[in-house]
Amino acid sequence: MTFIFLFHLLSIFAPFINFDEVDLGVHKGDHIQGIHDLKLYLEKFGYLSYAHAKHNPHADDDDFDDFLELAVKTYQLNYHLKTTGTLDAKTVSKMMMSRCGVADIINGATSMQSGKKKHRGHNHDHDSNVYGVSHYSFFKGKLKWPRSKHHLTFAFLPTTPTEAMGPISRAFRTWATNTHFRFSRSQNYKRADIKISFEYGDHGDGSSFDGPGGVLAHAYAPTYGKFHYDAEEPWSVGALEGYYDLETVALHEIGHLLGLGHSSVEGAVMYPYIASGATNLYLHDDDIRGIKVLYKS
Repeated sequence: MTFIFLFHLLSIFAPFINFDEVDLGVHKGDHIQGIHDLKLYLEKFGYLSYAHAKHNPHADDDDFDDFLELAVKTYQLNYHLKTTGTLDAKTVSKMMMSRCGVADIINGATSMQSGKKKHRGHNHDHDSNVYGVSHYSFFKGKLKWPRSKHHLTFAFLPTTPTEAMGPISRAFRTWATNTHFRFSRSQNYKRADIKISFEYGDHGDGSSFDGPGGVLAHAYAPTYGKFHYDAEEPWSVGALEGYYDLETVALHEIGHLLGLGHSSVEGAVMYPYIASGATNLYLHDDDIRGIKVLYKS
């Protein structure tokens, strides 16, 4: 694993972004080099799909079109940014952060946006004993492990760094404390319910890693059970500036393995972005409510 820290998106936005300006003002109707990369970024995380717009002339160009404006607004709404539809400094700053590789919007479905009101007994998607606002989300179809499957085994690919196994195992214990699941480590990688590995670039699952910065890791909805770290990231055990904490990222990805999507609550484990040198080792109320709602429904 390399110990070089880079912002993957800096090279994408640098040609036309000046962070000294409060409002960059790149908006619909503009034609600026690098906008195509912005389209690719938003497409990667589910916000944009030109596949549904047959023969759209702007899919591969640098035009800021109607589709892109809507995608930017949806992104801003999800992350509680001012929904201007323009590429302002706060929006670009958020996009430049490293994050989970799982899309925020899957098959056109998102529930991150502005929270969901909870009313006692009216909506089976919500915890009927809790009032307030939730920001957790689920995969389409509310994918989850069968009711009978409450003991899950996990195993590491033999090439996994030894120093990573402890932090990842602790993350499983944290989820076990807050759910009905039990987790135990298996030595049989092929037969384990959850398979953990460090991978490079194109590793055969259709979701290639991008090297240092950008996407840090990804995991799959139940019951696929695959959890991959990007082996080229600068990983650490605990908080260390310029590095990413293994346990913090594991907590997030295990949430996906259990069926949770992303949360728009910045303090939640299921929030998609993470800063280098940061740790988040405790489940937020939003994470706990989400997993309880999923497995009560």
